[in-house]
Amino acid sequence: MSNSPRLIPVSEPKNPEAAVLVLHGGASRQGNPMVSPTQLSVLRMIPIAKRVARAGGKRLAVYRLLNSTRGWDTNHTPVDDVHWAIDQMHADLNDRLPVGLVGHSLGGRAAILAGDRPEVRSVVALNPWVYPTDGGADLSGRRVLVVHGTADRIAPLTNAAAAAQGLSRTADVSFVRVDGGKHAMLRHHSVYDQLAADFAAATLLPGTEPAPLVARILAGEHSIDI
Repeated sequence: MSNSPRLIPVSEPKNPEAAVLVLHGGASRQGNPMVSPTQLSVLRMIPIAKRVARAGGKRLAVYRLLNSTRGWDTNHTPVDDVHWAIDQMHADLNDRLPVGLVGHSLGGRAAILAGDRPEVRSVVALNPWVYPTDGGADLSGRRVLVVHGTADRIAPLTNAAAAAQGLSRTADVSFVRVDGGKHAMLRHHSVYDQLAADFAAATLLPGTEPAPLVARILAGEHSIDI
């Protein structure tokens, strides 16, 4: 039996104006095992999803996606799971709402590569594990935020910067470097959480007052070191 993706609701207000899908990372394992809800790459996205929900109040529906398999199976990638999840969100909400994607590591890559869905308005990639060629994705009309730690030894910052540069040919892209930030986002978790939540809310919900750092980003500051 093939593995199946799973959608976990975090916040389902009665009349949401937009929806956010939160995507985990995680390395592959032999035999393409199912994603466990208790694996660290999944658990680390729970506080981020909750922070997004708080930032959106009762205006934002928030869901977490558990991929069909761990890692990046080229026969059925996490991007395929994102497409399924967006369709499922629309079915659950009985509406085709604007969508924001927030992903970490390989989830960040999936967010970028699935960001060309017509419903997607914004993408947040946290320490994304990407190839420079992923910057060839056409995200015209989207706002994209890449947040990457300078001490990440798993997902190369240089790859993320190259991909962001490529994406900037079609999209409005900002790149934030977190001094000393490592791949797991533990030491600087509040920075990653807040940026993801504030950016998602500000780009999806008209009239939202952005936090100072996100206000700088939305005002057109494309390279920030913190």
